[in-house]
Amino acid sequence: MKNRRLITFLGLILCLGLHTVSAQSDYFFPANARFDPKIPTPEQFLGYPIGTLHTRHDAIVGYMRELARLSDRAKLDTIGETYEHRQLVVLKVTSPENLANLDEIQAAHVRAITPPIQEEDLSDQKSIVLLGYNVHGNEPSSSEAALLTAYYYVAGRHAEVTNGLKDAVLLIDPAFNPDGRDRHSTWANSFKGDPMVSDPIDAEHNEMWPRGRTNHYWYDLNRDWLPLAHVESQARIDFYHQWYPHIVTDFHEMGTNSTYFFEPTKPFGSENPVVPRDNYDGLNNLFAGYFHESLDEIGSLYFTKEQYDNSYPGYGSTYPDIHGALGLVFEQASSRGHLQDSRMGKVAFAFTIKNHLTTSLATVRGAVGERETLVNHQRKFFRTAVEEGKKASGGWVFGDQTDDGRNAEFIDLLTRHKIKTVQLNEDITLKGKAFKAGSAFYVPNEQSQYRMVRTMFEKVTNFYDSIFYDASSWTTALTYNMPHERYTGKADLDGKVVDRNFDGSTYIGVEKTSYAYLIEWDEYYAPKALHYLLEKGLYVNTAFRKFGLKTNEGEKEFGYGTLMIPVARQEVNADLVHAFIEEATELAGIRAYSVKSGYSTTGIDLGSGNFRTIRQPKALMLIGGNVSSAEAGEVWHLLDDKVGMPITKVMTSSVGRVDWSKYNTLVLPSGNYSSLGKNTIDRIKQWVREGGTVITLRSATSWAVSSKFVNEKFAERPKRDVPARMDYVTSREFNGSNAIGGSMYMTDVDITNPLAFGYTQRDLPVYRNHSIFLAPSSSPFRTVVQYKENPLLGGYVNKTNLEKLGGTASLIVSGLGRGSVIMFADNPNFRGMWYGTNKLFFNALFLGNMAR
Repeated sequence: MKNRRLITFLGLILCLGLHTVSAQSDYFFPANARFDPKIPTPEQFLGYPIGTLHTRHDAIVGYMRELARLSDRAKLDTIGETYEHRQLVVLKVTSPENLANLDEIQAAHVRAITPPIQEEDLSDQKSIVLLGYNVHGNEPSSSEAALLTAYYYVAGRHAEVTNGLKDAVLLIDPAFNPDGRDRHSTWANSFKGDPMVSDPIDAEHNEMWPRGRTNHYWYDLNRDWLPLAHVESQARIDFYHQWYPHIVTDFHEMGTNSTYFFEPTKPFGSENPVVPRDNYDGLNNLFAGYFHESLDEIGSLYFTKEQYDNSYPGYGSTYPDIHGALGLVFEQASSRGHLQDSRMGKVAFAFTIKNHLTTSLATVRGAVGERETLVNHQRKFFRTAVEEGKKASGGWVFGDQTDDGRNAEFIDLLTRHKIKTVQLNEDITLKGKAFKAGSAFYVPNEQSQYRMVRTMFEKVTNFYDSIFYDASSWTTALTYNMPHERYTGKADLDGKVVDRNFDGSTYIGVEKTSYAYLIEWDEYYAPKALHYLLEKGLYVNTAFRKFGLKTNEGEKEFGYGTLMIPVARQEVNADLVHAFIEEATELAGIRAYSVKSGYSTTGIDLGSGNFRTIRQPKALMLIGGNVSSAEAGEVWHLLDDKVGMPITKVMTSSVGRVDWSKYNTLVLPSGNYSSLGKNTIDRIKQWVREGGTVITLRSATSWAVSSKFVNEKFAERPKRDVPARMDYVTSREFNGSNAIGGSMYMTDVDITNPLAFGYTQRDLPVYRNHSIFLAPSSSPFRTVVQYKENPLLGGYVNKTNLEKLGGTASLIVSGLGRGSVIMFADNPNFRGMWYGTNKLFFNALFLGNMAR
């Protein structure tokens, strides 16, 4: 094919460094494309041809800003910024007439899908296309394609562009993850050779830990569209709900030895259960025609329908499907640098960019050509959502009487996702579970976000398939350990609709006392207040027994873990103690109680030995090497964001330099730590014997058991019957079904153990995505969290694994000399959304030395 020969030739020219503007245009753009010479090409603006360097994010933003300055087709919006203060921008591109009337176009579009949805003429509606790029920072070709796409539609003079922009509004988001992108770009540019080195073992193609895939806190932002743990996702969802686009693209890269992937994904098994079938059977197949035709034209190989999940709502290609849009995932074989060998020849950076550009342009062509189909699909989606919600009737009641902070966080998530939520003005009891006015909330099914309501509350255990690329369960109410029950009444419950301004703070000033202050530990943000008080040098005690006594607000009962701050025993005066208490509780949004006497009405007195003084954590976490950057990032972000507590991060290669006397707590995220060497491991063991606390997560727990770091054991592993002979083609399905790929389970918690202080109920959902079967402790008092029999709550697990899981341990504590090793079989901080199990980790940090 002539085009294929031209592309191969020009690709070699680019790789060899012979570049001209016309060569770039010929390589990247269709032959009939014509451009306004007053609009600079990306090459003219950047000073180098696209594909010869990885473009920094500030240069990407600069070019988008220049396009908006020079053209009456474009406007640049800043929608937020990253943790490292890089701008999150969207370039809006449409015809000059549309741009001048953009606010009305936006309002009319949103009005057409907002209940009550009226029958009306939608022929003037525009296709709203969100072209999103580079959520994984080290999959960089798509942001370069974004530059070319923006140029194509801003500068293009040919009919495809000028006519298309009359019917479409393009929202070009060039980089979902600027911090990760720049981390990777700096690496790739720093190691680029001249001539380029295509050997896969070269440093250019092998980034240093934590690599550029993730954001500042090492989170995968392509899993964050549902939990919204990070500022990038929060800004993006706010923008999303201003526009409700008809199409959203999600561009990625995969292994160098692959080709190109576009949707449809694997039928049925990879599809989300709340998304209507006409999305998968209709729109996906309709747009596949545009993609294969465009890739056929340039001779690129591709595949479809074989893999990639489209089920987890936190994906950038799935979240839109639950909002009446067509979410589209694209995967390009990566050059992981500028030029790399593959089994089918060399893969050049420019070639990877070319493919993503091609499907970007095909997406817009499809959006224009199928405008009426897209408009009607989305309108029908929201109309049927309301109808289905009405048919389902009732809704969900939720709320925790003891933890206003966790309530507020869950409400914030619901309102960010535009889910109607009502604060009830009267008590209600459902299935024996009491919900009290003020801390009880109601989510009605009859609303346009009914399918997101299902996402938040429904539990799914029946599946078409047994292989999952990612999580098979995402019931968000469970991740928050949020008490909830289905309300099946016909009439809606009365109350006030809450919005993003909902304030869950219970802080009120506390009366000064010369005796003691009390702070309840069952509040999610109590650790934030505790850390503040310890930083100020106050002595803080925790209760190992329940008690009741008279406070400034009357007689009150207090539970396990309650913080008691005596006044007279401090090294500062009573005025300063009171000031610190006020500051700490206001910061945490919780309340304190003052008492004038330590004499209890029930339980222990305040001078009892069952109050123990809390040691201020001096925490260190090992990173680098084969340590899970995701788990390390979750710990780092949790402490920064929820506690305001620093943690020292040390590369495994630098452990020999650690002065262990400066620390009392060591966090080991998933990883194999045998590479530390015998001398270092022996030194850490000695530190534990002297009173140190080690916290291990998931595979670090497995390492601690298998390496005999602790004297604990694995439980019996499941043994599945395997036929003597099976067809080779079934091997992936058979082996995959053995994995425990992200599902939810019910455990029993010993709420009297310091590691579980603050929990008021013994039932606790946990998340499991591993095959570690940890035996309960040989001590009857040290198994803190244990799987119940038949514990499955949601997600897929095969019968053999499930039968063996019941009775195994999720969290145990092992003594070593005067120290403790706290062993999590599961990850209590998974994806920043497991508020329900975060408290276990907080307790391990603050109270772990008391738990043995």
